[in-house]
Amino acid sequence: MEDEVDRLVAAWRRERPDLDVEPLEVLSRVSRLARHLDRARRIAFAEVGLEPWEFDVLTALRRAGAPYQLSPGALLTQTLVTSGTMTNRIDRLVKKDLVERLPDPSDRRGVLVRLTAEGRDKADQSLAGLLFQERAILAELSPQQRRELAGLLRRLTGPFDNTPG
Repeated sequence: MEDEVDRLVAAWRRERPDLDVEPLEVLSRVSRLARHLDRARRIAFAEVGLEPWEFDVLTALRRAGAPYQLSPGALLTQTLVTSGTMTNRIDRLVKKDLVERLPDPSDRRGVLVRLTAEGRDKADQSLAGLLFQERAILAELSPQQRRELAGLLRRLTGPFDNTPG
């Protein structure tokens, strides 16, 4: 079964036989898959009225477990955004009644960000919708193939995920 990447690689091999274009066979497919995943995420989140960044913050809080709260610093670490961006995001989520700010009992100057009941519902609904979309994307693979692919991708992304900064 030939795909668009096969056609792209064949064209480059014809036009630039001096180059080893083999990385394109993997990484162009990863790039195309990322675009499909982005589209699937947007569909899943739009069904519950969320933007992708809102999903990221709400699900970070949801994964924290009861009482579903984290410091802004912990949210920064999990979502990989700047402090100013996180402050803006928290402000916007507070206005939508999806999170609330609370004083941090262990730090007089600190705050905690906690999911509201509505925020928790939106996090749960959007995750279920995302998983539905992702299962559809992976439907062509057997469970064993999915495990193999997950292992290979873990090996490929591990050095990036474990590098500070």
